[in-house]
Amino acid sequence: MSGGIPVDDSCISAFQELKSRRDINTVIYRLSDNLETVIPDAKGNLTHDELLKALPPDEPRYVVHDLHFATADGNRQEKTVLISWCPAGTNAEERVAHSSGYGTLRNLLDGVQAHVQATGLSDVEYKALVSRAC
Repeated sequence: MSGGIPVDDSCISAFQELKSRRDINTVIYRLSDNLETVIPDAKGNLTHDELLKALPPDEPRYVVHDLHFATADGNRQEKTVLISWCPAGTNAEERVAHSSGYGTLRNLLDGVQAHVQATGLSDVEYKALVSRAC
């Protein structure tokens, strides 16, 4: 499928909600059970620790997260990060579908400022995310 995995319209709505309101800072998406569509999984105002706990150890997810940090010179910044979470335990079929869905999301989510490919928790530790966002 050259166009990639389709993204459910509710995914875009959830992203727009994250961009326009301040009561949520994270939207988590997943593949549908038949691996044919990207659908919303959860949204909320998560701390970094809560975000890490929300990532399943053996299933892929996509995460849009508003990352708040201070630069080396002390300036406070906020960047919207798209994380592709594809842990080592993901089977080959899921991995291929996940990669296709990630490409579609990257093209559709206007306003994402950093992209992170993560296969383990060390890839999404706070310092790792900040270094990718700077």
